[in-house]
Amino acid sequence: MNRVVITGMGVIAPNGNGLDAFVANTLAGKVGIKKISKFDAHDTGITVAGEIDDFDPRAVVGKKAARRMDLYSQYAVQTAAEAVEMAGINADNTNPEEMGVIYGSGIGGLTTIQEQVIKMHDKGPRRVSPLFVPMAISNMAAGNIAIRFDAQNICSSVTTACATGTNAIGEAYRQIQDGRATVMIAGGAEASVNEIGISGFAALSALSTSTDPQAASLPFDRDRNGFVLGEGAGTLVLESLEHAQHRGARILGEVVGYGATGDAYHITAPDPEGKGAARAMQQAIAEAGIQPQAVDYINAHGTATHANDSGESLAINKVFGPDNQVLVSSTKGMTGHLLGAAGAIEAVITVAALKRGQLPQNVGCFHQDPECNINLVSEDNQAAPESQYALSNSFGFGGHNAVLAFRKWG
Repeated sequence: MNRVVITGMGVIAPNGNGLDAFVANTLAGKVGIKKISKFDAHDTGITVAGEIDDFDPRAVVGKKAARRMDLYSQYAVQTAAEAVEMAGINADNTNPEEMGVIYGSGIGGLTTIQEQVIKMHDKGPRRVSPLFVPMAISNMAAGNIAIRFDAQNICSSVTTACATGTNAIGEAYRQIQDGRATVMIAGGAEASVNEIGISGFAALSALSTSTDPQAASLPFDRDRNGFVLGEGAGTLVLESLEHAQHRGARILGEVVGYGATGDAYHITAPDPEGKGAARAMQQAIAEAGIQPQAVDYINAHGTATHANDSGESLAINKVFGPDNQVLVSSTKGMTGHLLGAAGAIEAVITVAALKRGQLPQNVGCFHQDPECNINLVSEDNQAAPESQYALSNSFGFGGHNAVLAFRKWG
């Protein structure tokens, strides 16, 4: 089995465009949720979202290439470019046949779908764009990344709702671990802050109806009333330890475990007993070769819905015991919920937190729900220079549970 390390990371998130900005703002507790400006959301009853408002596709993706991509693919390519540049991967040090891509999206090109359905309705089927299908399909972020960086090994896409980014990274880890690839570009992207995205989740009564961006996403708070929809992307470059050391790469962290289970319970609700979530955490811990008490931090899924936060808290206590000391935070109080990209940006902040010895606070919890009996990260306990191991949890509609275990490097 090959050891797998992280040598590059890239992010675009509501509270930071680029890795440095995202990490600095998240560790400082900066909320990136804001009033919806992309469209008039009045009739949806929802007023805030985790919008990206400082993105120019011409800067990295390129004007010509961007015209052939939905926004979610543009986000993916930009963050992949940042991660690959950071890793220093190029044709001189990496065989393209040994580099692959596993990248996902919960929904895919929803903006393109919305625009083209309206065009077909208003102007007829012959006016639908010939690029509609390749822009809309949810595997095309992976395809565009592979084309951009000449990655000729496996090129695959994962779609497991809100567990997508975590599953994609976990499956990429498996490729390297098993010797099928040497380098993998992995992550998730989402761009669903539009009329149909907001309207669809609002119809499920899943979204927060708060009008205050600073108090809309409330993970583990007794007054939480739904998640805030966000958008963006996160990308990791994974590499075999041997390959990374041979080329003198700077190592950011190590992936040491991956757990994936299914609830087999309900299409949208998690198992209220948290059994599947607990098993996924146990799998990741077991593969890491450690005991639960060795885990210092959990980046929780923590969507700020009643069912998720209560069930995840129960699952954590199943795994770690009722009197555990593990610190927990959800960063969705700052970013909103990026659906298929959530696990990817949360993997990035988890790796960065271990590297820096500083954990992200659980922003948005003003009155902790007694049902969520876990140890939340606050300003008082976020300094964690001795932390060595962390988990990143993601759970999705359909009962998908995915957990990654990371180890601090050095």
